[in-house]
Amino acid sequence: MARRIVAILSAVFLAVAILSISVLRVASVNYAFNGSSARTLGETTEAGKIDVSYEFPYPGRILPDHPLWSLKALRDKLWLVVTVNPSRRAELLLLFADKRIASSKILFERGKPELAFSTLSKAEKYLQEAANLEAENRKKGTDTKSFLTRLANASLKHREVINGILMIAPEDARPEIIKIENYPRNVYKNSRNILYSLGMPAPENPFSGD
Repeated sequence: MARRIVAILSAVFLAVAILSISVLRVASVNYAFNGSSARTLGETTEAGKIDVSYEFPYPGRILPDHPLWSLKALRDKLWLVVTVNPSRRAELLLLFADKRIASSKILFERGKPELAFSTLSKAEKYLQEAANLEAENRKKGTDTKSFLTRLANASLKHREVINGILMIAPEDARPEIIKIENYPRNVYKNSRNILYSLGMPAPENPFSGD
C-alpha cells in the first residue's frame, strides 16, 4: 500500500513538473534584436567609473541557454512555494534577482541578446518583488532594517551592471534596457527613504542625475 502511494505521488509530481516546464516555456516572451553593439570598445561611460561594494552570488553553470534551465527555473519556483517564512522568502527573491542579472550579463557577452534581455527583465521583477515583500513584512512588525540596507546596495549594483550591459547590447535593445533600469532605480530610492525615516544611514547613490 505504501509503495502504491509513493508511486502515485511520484507520478503526480512528475506530471506537475512537466506541466510547469511547459507553462514556463509558453509564457516566456520572445524578443528579437539585431547584432550591432550599442557602443564601440573605445567609448567610456559612467559604468566604467562606478564600482558598488556588493557581490553577486555565483549564478551556477546552468544558465538560461542550458538545456536543463527549465528544471532549474522550476526548482526556484518550488523553493519559493515551500518557503513559508516571509523574511526568508524576501531573501530568496533577492537571491534569484542577483543570480539572474549576473546570468543576463554573461548571456549578453555570449552574443545572445534576446535570451539575455528576457533574463534581465525577470531579474528586475524579482528585485521589485523582494522590495514589495519587505514592505509587507515591515508593516507586520518585522525588523527589516538589515534587509533594506542589502536591498539598497543590491539595487545600486544592478544599476551598475545594467549600465555595463548597455555598452555591449544591440542598439535596438537599449531603449528597453533603459526602461528596465527604472526597477532598481525606484527600489533604491524607496529603500533609502525608508532607512532615513527609521533613523538609519543608507548606501550612497553614485549615479548622477537621480
